[in-house]
This record gives sequence, C-alpha cells and structure tokens, in this order.
Amino acid sequence: MKELSVKFYLADSAYFTALRLVAGAVCSAHDIDVDTLEDFKVCVTESAIILKDCGFEKVNVTFSDDGGLCCSVEGEGGSPKESGNEFSLALISALVENCEIDRRGGIVGRVTLKI
Repeated sequence: MKELSVKFYLADSAYFTALRLVAGAVCSAHDIDVDTLEDFKVCVTESAIILKDCGFEKVNVTFSDDGGLCCSVEGEGGSPKESGNEFSLALISALVENCEIDRRGGIVGRVTLKI
C-alpha cells in the first residue's frame, strides 16, 4: 500500500464508524496483531474527535506505509478554535508507538500516528 486517503465531514457520526472500519482494514492488511489494531482504531477515532472539538468541519485521513503503518488525521474548514482535549491526547500518546501533535497556535490541526 502506497497511500490511502479518506475525507469526510465531522457533523455525521456515522462516518466515525466508517473511519474505524477503514483503520481496522488497513491494520489487517499489514498483519497487525489484534491488540495493536484495536488501540490504533481508538487513536484514529480520537484524533478525529479532537479535530471536531477544535471546530474543524471535516478531516482528511491518510494511511501510509512509511517504515511502519502511519496515519495522519488533518482538520479542514470550519472555524478552528482551542479546545480542552488533554485526556484524549494523553490516551493517544499512551496507545501508539509514535504520535505527533501539530498545533497552530493553541489549536490542534493534525495528529500523526505511527505503529
């Protein structure tokens, strides 16, 4: 897999389920063990929730194989604002091997996960 991108609006919670399914399918294609797969799905979903809480209208989620499975969740549109997501950010940091949080000012604009 070179790269797979999914873009969706955050207003419809049904897309969060679809995002979890895509994340699970990508992990399965990479022979990721079940525990890591479940943690990764939680982190991908939490990343989208963080961006929704920060006022973004939609997200662009890109999965890639860059020396390990990588997922970038980037907010787009809307009216970005600061939001208190410290619990979600701590959860993500605890569950994945490598996590980068890109902030614009105090606003989380992108979360990059790597397992």
